[in-house]
Amino acid sequence: MRIAAGLVFASSLAASLLTSGAAWSQAQRTAAAPTPAAAPLPAAATPAPQSQPPRAPCMNPEALGVGRTVEIDTTGGPGFGFEHFKDLDFLKDHEVVLTFDDGPWPENTPGVLKALADQCTTGIFFIIGKHATYYPEILKQVYNAGHTVGTHTWSHAALTNKKLTEDQRKEEIELGISAVKWALGGNSPAPFFRFPALQHPPEMVTYLGTRNIGIFSCDLDSFDFKARNAQAVIDVTFKKLDKLGKGIILMHDFHKHTAEALPELLRRLKAGGYKVVAMRAKAPVQSLPQYDEQLAKVAKLPTVSQRPVSSVVTTVSE
Repeated sequence: MRIAAGLVFASSLAASLLTSGAAWSQAQRTAAAPTPAAAPLPAAATPAPQSQPPRAPCMNPEALGVGRTVEIDTTGGPGFGFEHFKDLDFLKDHEVVLTFDDGPWPENTPGVLKALADQCTTGIFFIIGKHATYYPEILKQVYNAGHTVGTHTWSHAALTNKKLTEDQRKEEIELGISAVKWALGGNSPAPFFRFPALQHPPEMVTYLGTRNIGIFSCDLDSFDFKARNAQAVIDVTFKKLDKLGKGIILMHDFHKHTAEALPELLRRLKAGGYKVVAMRAKAPVQSLPQYDEQLAKVAKLPTVSQRPVSSVVTTVSE
């Protein structure tokens, strides 16, 4: 479903926006959500944040690879993606940015990671906070592979919903950041954020600007959430990409068809002379302590035992 509405842009990004995006049924998400899996790190004892791990050296000379890497200063909350933001046209002809929403998720996210690794290339993963608490180990795989990790709210709530108060909208943003940080063992994500369904309430655009968080729309939507099969994902993506010649591509590692389509999609990018641009943040986002504390209450995060080994394991025979 596509949603359009006139919005007045605010703060340092003052401009006229036309909202549109791939809306998902929240009920589908809630129904699909499993019981959170046990996690190896206690919420109260996380290590100090580290810089983002580097990508592994590429051993495939025929791989798509990474054409160039850009560093983003997110001061003031810059916007990216011509669907909504026209000011920052930084991509050259035949350059693309690969982005994936709604993960992490079993099988599908690992499938996407394998396809990217096989082609020695990279993307930005916009993570749902709840999903991060369900599958922290999968999210760590994304991070440790050198991909950029951004956020996508706590529960994928539509922040244009008039039933939500301003505090509740901020909570969706901030709990998402705290959850991803927790799942990464205390390592903070990039200050990159994508609104659910690409719906940008002006007051939240302003708020993200005060938090120095970059906002991502897209240049083209793969509509993989509507695809009947992997080929449909490929066909829709290249129909739009060949017309535009470049762009930020919106996909979802939550979806099976996306994981299935990606190997061929990446091969076609290579064959078509496209180059992948990696986007890195100048500095990570800083979570807010009150939301770090709130996360432990609302998410019922699993923890590991703090007892010494001798009080847990006793040798009874050898």
